[in-house]
Order: sequence, then C-alpha cells, then structure tokens
Amino acid sequence: MVNNVNKQFVDNLFDVKGKVALITGATGALGRAVSFGYGYAGMKVFVTGRSEEKCKALCDELEAHGIECGYSVGNPAVEEDVIKVVNDAVAKFGEINVLLTAAGYNNPQPIVEQSLEEWKKIMDSDVQATWLFCKYVGQQMIKQGKGGKVILVSSARSKMGMANYTGYCTAKAGIDLMAQSLACEWTAKYKINVNTINPTVFRSDLTEWMFDPESNVYQNFLKRIPAGRLGEPEDFVGPCIFLASSASDFMTGANVAVEGGYWAN
Repeated sequence: MVNNVNKQFVDNLFDVKGKVALITGATGALGRAVSFGYGYAGMKVFVTGRSEEKCKALCDELEAHGIECGYSVGNPAVEEDVIKVVNDAVAKFGEINVLLTAAGYNNPQPIVEQSLEEWKKIMDSDVQATWLFCKYVGQQMIKQGKGGKVILVSSARSKMGMANYTGYCTAKAGIDLMAQSLACEWTAKYKINVNTINPTVFRSDLTEWMFDPESNVYQNFLKRIPAGRLGEPEDFVGPCIFLASSASDFMTGANVAVEGGYWAN
C-alpha cells in the first residue's frame, strides 16, 4: 500500500495563506468572526454587506490588524449588486478562491398571519441571495480554472421544523439542497467543493437576549444541546478554515453540523 501521508502533506492540509475569500453578511456576528479568522490565517478578505458605513468600518479594523481587505456594498438579493460585488472583489485581489455566504434574514410569524411579501423577503434574503452569489462567484472560479471552496451558512433548522418558521426552515432546507446540487454540478468537473455549515443559536446582536442564564428560553435550549452551552461567533472560525482548506478536499455536498450536538438530541 502506498503511503501518501508525509510531513509536507500534513503541513499543507490547513494552509490557506494567500487565498482570497469573499464573505457576504460580513458585518454580522458570524461573518465578522470568520473575516478575522481568515485574515489571521493569512487569507485576503473581501467583505460585503448592505451598509457602506459598517463595511468600511470592518475593513478598516481588519487592515489595522494587518489583514489585507477590500469591501463593496450591495443588496445580496439583487442581481446587479451581486455582479458589482464580485467584479469589485476580482478588481481588488485578482481572483476569488473561497466564498462564504453569511447573509440572511428571518421574521418568525404564524403562516396565517404572515404576508406573502414578508415570506418572499425571507426567501430572497436567504435563498435568492445565496443562489446569486453562487452563480457569479462560480462563474469566476470556473474561469480561473483553479477550483475553489464554497461555504453556505444554513441552519440546524434546515432539517427540523418549528412553529412560526415556515419561511426560515424552508429557506435553509433549500440552501442545504442547493449545496448538494452544486456539489454534483461542480466538484468532479471543476474541483469546486460546496458545503454548508448548520449552526443553532449563537450570540449576536439579535440573540443576545437569549443568553440570560436565568431565562426560560436559555434553560430550554440547554436541554437540547449536549455541549451544554449556546454558540459563540468564534465557534465557526475553525470549521470555516477547515472547509476553505485542502483538508476538506474530499468533502462536498455536506451539511456540517456546528450546533453543539443539537441534531443528536
């Protein structure tokens, strides 16, 4: 049996230095944490979001820590905006090697009370935005001819229904199947790996209220999480570096649970 595992092979497994990552939803808690994680790992980071002020502030902060950064602003669900962001990233760094889609939206409501417009807003922000970035970054990666890594932020709720979540659960299930479909479409032919990460609740501006240890919401969540705590943004840095590296070359179409064991219980 041939042994292809040598020191150079192992040394290179998690080496992402010099790769260019485009991160959507970068000013959110998860996107921000991974932006710093990728940067400290030696990657060039191109961030995007809807707010010029927030994107510029994040990029300035990354650069202050010695991280090469660029940014572009746009609505991730608008095709013209996505094309501009992708073109801006290529103009800045010459290529895109990794795509992380961390933009999304939710507004839990009973289906009988939720308007079609609000449901479509969830679909646009989660599914359409993800599809558009996959389309145009995928075109760029195929043109480059060097393969690539695509990481779509989904949710543990993609496989578990919940009252008042007919928009969000449906959208995230769609993202899981989008990753699996693109894996079939791209990986063998173009060496582009496509996977999801599937978090449960993690700390952000929107969820901070859930982290009160005295609250019933917090206590009920802990009953379902074998890890014994809710998530923190930094919990996603390691999995995202792994999925951006050659260590994950034989993984594609996977829904990677980063949820403290939530699916296990």
